[in-house]
Amino acid sequence: LKARMKELEEASEKVCFGPERRSHVISDKEKRLTAVHESGHALIAYLLPDADPVHKVTIIPRGRAGGYTMMLPEEDRSYETKSYYLAQIRVALGGRAAEEVVFNQVTTGASNDIEQATKLARAMITRYGMTDEFDMVAMETVTNKYLGGDTSLDCAPETQKYIDAKVVSVVKEQHAKAKKILEDHRPALDALAKYLYEK
Repeated sequence: LKARMKELEEASEKVCFGPERRSHVISDKEKRLTAVHESGHALIAYLLPDADPVHKVTIIPRGRAGGYTMMLPEEDRSYETKSYYLAQIRVALGGRAAEEVVFNQVTTGASNDIEQATKLARAMITRYGMTDEFDMVAMETVTNKYLGGDTSLDCAPETQKYIDAKVVSVVKEQHAKAKKILEDHRPALDALAKYLYEK
């Protein structure tokens, strides 16, 4: 038997997101919400030149996810830029922003996205020297890099408070920008969500 691209892609998605749950009964309301949420991620990724290209968007549940947006880089990279990380944060918050724009409501569906955005913002500030405030000073070190990558802060408690405030500031700014993008492209957001919902 030959493994075709379809089987390889299915195997990859199963490892990354879990097995498909086609038999899982989804209410119409939840299906519509998931379509809007995933459309928010996908549309922002599509519109941002610094984000990785969208490879697949689906609202078929896999593992614990009600749907997902998969982005794949066009080339292998050894380094990431500040603009790339800001784009990644904006894409991660696109699902929540879409919920707000369309439903004027928020759900728990964005919990993993929020965690991802927060981790990226904190790494930019504490490890990658991507803020003017700390310049080239590392405020955090990674221990057990190959066993989960625990982090520990190497700064005074007063500085930790400032780091926390800066993380909130970065995430809030990117959330506002994500929301603005979706408001400006509302017809495309609605059309994509409708297509996902129907297909």
